[in-house]
Amino acid sequence: MLYLFFVTFGTIFVAELIGDKNIYTISSLATRFRPSQVFCGFTVAFAIKTLIAILLGSVIAELPTSLVATTSTVTFFLTALMIWFKRSNNAPAEREYESHLPKAILVPFAAILFSEWGDIGQIMAATLTARYQAPLIVFLGGTMALVTKGVLALIIGSSLRRRVPISILRPVSAILCVILGVISAVSPIFTSPQSH
Repeated sequence: MLYLFFVTFGTIFVAELIGDKNIYTISSLATRFRPSQVFCGFTVAFAIKTLIAILLGSVIAELPTSLVATTSTVTFFLTALMIWFKRSNNAPAEREYESHLPKAILVPFAAILFSEWGDIGQIMAATLTARYQAPLIVFLGGTMALVTKGVLALIIGSSLRRRVPISILRPVSAILCVILGVISAVSPIFTSPQSH
């Protein structure tokens, strides 16, 4: 069954890298929050989403496009607001992060958990579970694929954070989240059956 782990990992990892908005969200969050906090937030969110995909795969695949789009749009806009209004002060970075630890983990968690439902990664996890009847292996492979994608995005965001002043990163990150929100809002228009 080790091959199934690698099949799940590879399939979901490649599918998620192509056209997935979460990679941009994580990169943006990494410019504003400590990488370990972003990692904790998205790891738990990805694990929950993979578990739900395995348990409720057929239901997720049938979610109304408008509901998925609305939830994703609101999440991206709220994330943009959190990034924009996150207080910057002259306190040492360590003290700032320690005092806001729960919020710093909650923002990435919510940004990932409440966006992009019914995406290709979840559908693949549900399909692989139905085909192979090995939910634990699919869960592990799928979650590891999503976390690996998240780590790549985290590295990009952290690199930007070290090289670009926060006064530039904050508005760019917030604007990126707004753009993702707009894309989520208009995507049902272009993917609806009437548009074909």
